[in-house]
Amino acid sequence: MSEKTGIEWCDSTFNPWVGCTKVGPGCDHCYAETMDARKVFNGVQHWGPGVARMRTSESNWRLPYKWNNNADKFFAQHGRRQRVFCASLADVFDNEVDPKWRQDLLFLIDQTPNLDWLILTKRIGNVMKMVEEADAHISRVHRSIGWPMKNVWLGATVVNQEEADRDIPKLLNTPAAIRFLSMEPLLGAVGLSKFMARAPYYMTKCEICGWVGSTEFCGSSEDEVYCHSCRRSICGDDAPGIDWVIVGGESGNGARPMNPNWVRTIRDQCIAADVPFLYKQWGNFMPAVVRPGGDLGGEMRRGSVVLVKRVGENDGHFSEGDALMRRADKHAAGRLLDGVTHDGYPKVDV
Repeated sequence: MSEKTGIEWCDSTFNPWVGCTKVGPGCDHCYAETMDARKVFNGVQHWGPGVARMRTSESNWRLPYKWNNNADKFFAQHGRRQRVFCASLADVFDNEVDPKWRQDLLFLIDQTPNLDWLILTKRIGNVMKMVEEADAHISRVHRSIGWPMKNVWLGATVVNQEEADRDIPKLLNTPAAIRFLSMEPLLGAVGLSKFMARAPYYMTKCEICGWVGSTEFCGSSEDEVYCHSCRRSICGDDAPGIDWVIVGGESGNGARPMNPNWVRTIRDQCIAADVPFLYKQWGNFMPAVVRPGGDLGGEMRRGSVVLVKRVGENDGHFSEGDALMRRADKHAAGRLLDGVTHDGYPKVDV
């Protein structure tokens, strides 16, 4: 729940509760739902609308305090703060969760300032409303937690262009110390450039006049923007942006293959925008090595090699940008992209 984890981009996972509801194509083969369907957790299931979630044990809730108290030892060993992924078996901003649980979680995060909490959600539009509701209750018996919390990295799951266009503006409109994208499983080509360059038109508040809304380029420079209300120039560097991008292929039963060109394009967009990029895994498909004159027809008919189109539906014909992917064990497939391990992380104050 867990002091150590195999997830490449964090050190530990903490699940305050278990259970969720599918909300998009990235959820189709959810590993946590599969575990839940086997009644691994408390002998009952916790997935779906109207189904009760399961709060984890008090001993589990005490773990972050232990990690927080051992922060100096962790820093001495790793040269950085401990990263805690919350929650790998649930969604913090799930509508089905008891609001009191969310209050307890945010209070816990407030009380463990030596940890970096990585909260990843598929419901980014719920964040501010739920945080404000929780903080209103917390502040009655404790000081306000404040938002954004300095030790919270807020992430949104985006698996295709439709989700990117819908949810990245919501992420950029949500105050956070660090904003990141988890693009796993990546299910198609995604253009991120318009969101990368500290997109000033997603600023939510003009600090000069207090007007809440969007801003636009002033036209004289891409580094300057102006407010719709007071029309004064605002430095583009102060505008919210994406601080980190994680990409990964799908693993497990029913895994869908990922075209390497989708990943390369995102990598290149991150490099161009100076945004840290982490490539997590290929999953259960890896690029097929095609020998000169080799015939993969038999393997394709058996399903061990599949054609993944650059865009659009698979018409069975190979064209530029398409990819042949071979089924593989995810550990054998690894996480090298063009022979390179990409382990980018956002820079944070220590």
